[in-house]
Amino acid sequence: MNNLLQEDTICALATGGGLSAIAILRLSGKEAVKITNAVFSKDILASKSHTIHFGTISDSTKIIDEVLVSIFKDGKSYTGEETVEISCHGSTFIQNKLLQLFITEGCRMATAGEFTMRAFRNGKLDLSQAESVADLIASESEAAHQTALKQLRGGFSNKLQELRTKLIDFAS
Repeated sequence: MNNLLQEDTICALATGGGLSAIAILRLSGKEAVKITNAVFSKDILASKSHTIHFGTISDSTKIIDEVLVSIFKDGKSYTGEETVEISCHGSTFIQNKLLQLFITEGCRMATAGEFTMRAFRNGKLDLSQAESVADLIASESEAAHQTALKQLRGGFSNKLQELRTKLIDFAS
């Protein structure tokens, strides 16, 4: 089965790989909070959406890192799914250790573009906006950046909707 159509919980780095001060790992899917809760030092199962919690993440034997865990529930996330974002120290060792831990706990590594595909599939982005995400990431000039940002905010989609409405009015 195509990974992009599965309903499982996925994880990946939301920030670029490599050494940095901070790295962000994202989990998205029905089990994101439950999986995070299994390795986090605080019980976050009943936490409200759009809350941040400080604590540690541990494997079965030792603490891996002190982290901030951001929770997004009820379709109020980028993907439209239950989502957890973990801000950790940016050591490549820590990043890899956390990803391995989440995979062991039941996540699957996301494929390239899968978070955006889920956002599109769940109605958080239309096709034009989903395509503009890649353009925004790849933008290397002010003009390219502004064009992609306008598209992401629905510029082209809004224009198409106006034209559609006019065509329906004209046809009726």
